[in-house]
Amino acid sequence: QVQLVESGGGLVQPGGSLRLSCAASGSIFRIYDMGWYRQAPGKERELVATLTRGGTTSYADSVKGRFTISRDDSKRSVYLETNSLKPEDTAVYYCNAVVTAWNRQQDNYWGQGTQVTVSS
Repeated sequence: QVQLVESGGGLVQPGGSLRLSCAASGSIFRIYDMGWYRQAPGKERELVATLTRGGTTSYADSVKGRFTISRDDSKRSVYLETNSLKPEDTAVYYCNAVVTAWNRQQDNYWGQGTQVTVSS
Protein backbone atom coordinates (compact mmCIF):
# COMPACT_ATOMS: atom_id res chain seq x y z
CA GLN A 1 0.00 0.00 0.00
CA VAL A 2 0.95 3.61 -0.61
CA GLN A 3 0.08 6.50 1.68
CA LEU A 4 0.22 10.25 1.07
CA VAL A 5 0.25 12.57 4.08
CA GLU A 6 -0.17 16.33 3.73
CA SER A 7 0.84 19.02 6.20
CA GLY A 8 1.22 22.76 6.37
CA GLY A 9 -2.33 24.01 6.11
CA GLY A 10 -3.82 26.57 8.46
CA LEU A 11 -5.38 29.97 8.88
CA VAL A 12 -3.67 32.89 7.15
CA GLN A 13 -4.59 36.49 6.44
CA PRO A 14 -5.14 37.71 2.87
CA GLY A 15 -1.79 38.39 1.24
CA GLY A 16 -0.07 35.81 3.41
CA SER A 17 1.79 32.63 2.55
CA LEU A 18 1.75 28.95 3.40
CA ARG A 19 3.95 26.04 2.39
CA LEU A 20 2.13 22.76 1.95
CA SER A 21 4.03 19.48 2.07
CA CYS A 22 3.09 15.96 1.08
CA ALA A 23 5.14 12.86 1.78
CA ALA A 24 4.58 9.48 0.17
CA SER A 25 5.37 6.22 1.91
CA GLY A 26 4.80 2.51 1.49
CA SER A 27 5.62 -0.04 -1.20
CA ILE A 28 6.83 2.49 -3.75
CA PHE A 29 8.88 1.51 -6.78
CA ARG A 30 8.59 4.80 -8.65
CA ILE A 31 6.58 8.02 -8.40
CA TYR A 32 5.52 9.69 -11.63
CA ASP A 33 3.30 12.78 -11.76
CA MET A 34 2.63 14.55 -8.46
CA GLY A 35 0.21 17.35 -7.88
CA TRP A 36 -2.10 19.40 -5.73
CA TYR A 37 -5.85 19.75 -6.03
CA ARG A 38 -8.33 21.67 -3.90
CA GLN A 39 -11.99 21.55 -3.05
CA ALA A 40 -13.92 24.48 -1.65
CA PRO A 41 -17.28 24.05 0.12
CA GLY A 42 -20.03 23.38 -2.38
CA LYS A 43 -17.61 23.12 -5.29
CA GLU A 44 -15.98 20.31 -7.22
CA ARG A 45 -12.37 19.33 -6.69
CA GLU A 46 -10.11 21.27 -9.05
CA LEU A 47 -6.53 21.03 -10.19
CA VAL A 48 -4.13 23.53 -8.64
CA ALA A 49 -0.73 22.42 -9.93
CA THR A 50 1.04 19.34 -11.25
CA LEU A 51 4.68 18.40 -11.70
CA THR A 52 5.89 15.50 -13.82
CA ARG A 53 8.87 13.34 -12.98
CA GLY A 54 10.68 15.12 -15.79
CA GLY A 55 10.06 18.53 -14.27
CA THR A 56 7.19 19.88 -16.37
CA THR A 57 4.79 22.03 -14.37
CA SER A 58 1.18 22.97 -14.96
CA TYR A 59 -0.88 25.50 -12.99
CA ALA A 60 -4.49 26.57 -12.80
CA ASP A 61 -4.89 30.07 -14.23
CA SER A 62 -6.18 31.29 -10.87
CA VAL A 63 -2.88 30.52 -9.11
CA LYS A 64 -0.28 31.28 -11.81
CA GLY A 65 2.35 33.64 -10.52
CA ARG A 66 1.34 33.08 -6.89
CA PHE A 67 1.83 29.35 -6.28
CA THR A 68 4.91 27.21 -6.97
CA ILE A 69 5.02 23.43 -7.01
CA SER A 70 8.23 21.50 -6.39
CA ARG A 71 9.28 17.97 -5.51
CA ASP A 72 12.13 16.15 -3.84
CA ASP A 73 12.24 12.58 -5.14
CA SER A 74 14.86 11.60 -2.56
CA LYS A 75 12.26 12.38 0.10
CA ARG A 76 9.31 11.16 -1.98
CA SER A 77 7.73 14.54 -1.35
CA VAL A 78 5.91 17.29 -3.19
CA TYR A 79 5.48 20.86 -2.00
CA LEU A 80 3.22 23.79 -2.79
CA GLU A 81 4.44 27.28 -1.98
CA THR A 82 1.43 29.56 -1.82
CA ASN A 83 1.89 33.33 -1.84
CA SER A 84 -0.40 36.36 -2.03
CA LEU A 85 -3.24 34.23 -0.75
CA LYS A 86 -6.79 35.34 -1.36
CA PRO A 87 -10.03 34.41 0.43
CA GLU A 88 -11.05 32.47 -2.70
CA ASP A 89 -8.05 30.17 -2.14
CA THR A 90 -9.82 28.80 0.93
CA ALA A 91 -10.29 25.06 0.43
CA VAL A 92 -9.14 21.63 1.45
CA TYR A 93 -5.94 20.94 -0.46
CA TYR A 94 -5.25 17.36 -1.56
CA CYS A 95 -1.98 15.81 -2.63
CA ASN A 96 -2.06 13.42 -5.59
CA ALA A 97 0.54 11.04 -6.99
CA VAL A 98 0.76 8.42 -9.71
CA VAL A 99 2.78 5.60 -8.21
CA THR A 100 4.09 2.26 -9.39
CA ALA A 101 4.35 -0.12 -6.46
CA TRP A 102 6.90 -2.89 -6.07
CA ASN A 103 4.38 -5.34 -7.55
CA ARG A 104 4.54 -3.13 -10.67
CA GLN A 105 0.92 -2.09 -10.33
CA GLN A 106 0.38 1.60 -11.08
CA ASP A 107 -2.36 3.54 -9.31
CA ASN A 108 -3.46 7.07 -8.57
CA TYR A 109 -3.25 7.96 -4.87
CA TRP A 110 -4.72 10.77 -2.78
CA GLY A 111 -3.87 12.22 0.59
CA GLN A 112 -6.43 12.96 3.28
CA GLY A 113 -6.33 16.71 2.67
CA THR A 114 -5.19 19.76 4.60
CA GLN A 115 -7.39 22.79 5.26
CA VAL A 116 -6.27 26.21 4.06
CA THR A 117 -8.35 29.15 5.27
CA VAL A 118 -7.63 32.68 4.09
CA SER A 119 -9.45 35.21 6.24
CA SER A 120 -8.87 38.42 8.12
